[in-house]
Amino acid sequence: MTHIPFFDYPEIFINDERTILDIVCNVGRRGAFILQKDLLEFEERLAEFTGSKFAVGVANATDAMEMFLTASGIGPGDEVIICSHTMIATAGAVHAVGATSVPVEVGSDHLMDPNSVKSAITTKTRALMPTQLNGRTCNMDRIQEIADEYGLMLFEDAAQALGSRYKGNCAGTFGVAGCISFYPAKVLGSLGDGGAILCQDHNLYQRLLLLRNHGQTADGEIVLWGRNSRLDNLQAAILSYFLSKYPETINKRRELANVYHLRLSERPELNLPPGPDADPNHFDVYQNYEIQAERRDELQAHLSKSGIGTIIQWGGRGVHMFKNLGFNRDLPQTDRLLGRALLLPMNIFLTVNDIHIVCDAVDEFYEESI
Repeated sequence: MTHIPFFDYPEIFINDERTILDIVCNVGRRGAFILQKDLLEFEERLAEFTGSKFAVGVANATDAMEMFLTASGIGPGDEVIICSHTMIATAGAVHAVGATSVPVEVGSDHLMDPNSVKSAITTKTRALMPTQLNGRTCNMDRIQEIADEYGLMLFEDAAQALGSRYKGNCAGTFGVAGCISFYPAKVLGSLGDGGAILCQDHNLYQRLLLLRNHGQTADGEIVLWGRNSRLDNLQAAILSYFLSKYPETINKRRELANVYHLRLSERPELNLPPGPDADPNHFDVYQNYEIQAERRDELQAHLSKSGIGTIIQWGGRGVHMFKNLGFNRDLPQTDRLLGRALLLPMNIFLTVNDIHIVCDAVDEFYEESI
């Protein structure tokens, strides 16, 4: 029977087992476990890759958002506009600093709808924080225009978008600061949790270095309230290795996305992400391949019976749907998307033939329905 898991976690290690073990031995024999040169080197390489002036390795992307919001003065009484089609962590980071997140509509590209942002702005709005989702970057020209017009700070939840670009600029580098996630299933995934902050301002960078390490300076003086949120040095060493072959990783994902596009673009029951070369302003890295599908739940069940793993992102619930957290906004565009959205398998451990098998199963489902 066909077996194509949505994501094959053991392969992260198995695919590079010898090299990873060599890295572990190298770091272990040096006793280089916390805030060592491996982390500094990875931060420098990450900044160079993204075109960011600074990169700060932290424990995870949620911490990253909390920290850059804190360091930028976002707090109680402030509102931050986010897209409802995002992980709850985006809103959770805003809540953690005492501010209020205001979810808005999703556009046809599954990203923040700029037209929905303006109507959500109030006298309490301090910032916009779009999510660069599924390996695609928003129309940042339009979002920056709105931020400038209303005097708002701009942050990015770029957890899923490392290497994605809009008009040549990398996700995470447009605003005050952006976060990147290194959760294992991300395009650049570690062997555990991990994250980074990208920023362009030296003073903010220095403050973030303090915040991640208990507010402590290099000479041991405590100068502000901080936290323990340091990217593990061993993970940084492994991530440096994965980053060295990251362009190859991105190319593989774009190749697989192109096969999906060629095979499924004529199916009237589906709405697909843009193809890899559909828009010269966007360079997508396809963290996920999120389609919209008629009879989504039945299609998912059919694919499961065929041995193919899929996921409904966020469990099919946008941030605005979490009534227990106090959200009560009416977002019909997002509701419609979340009732149709489905993630098909997308990772570098798949082959082109695997993608054809998935597409065959999709075709089979809809053709049997005729």
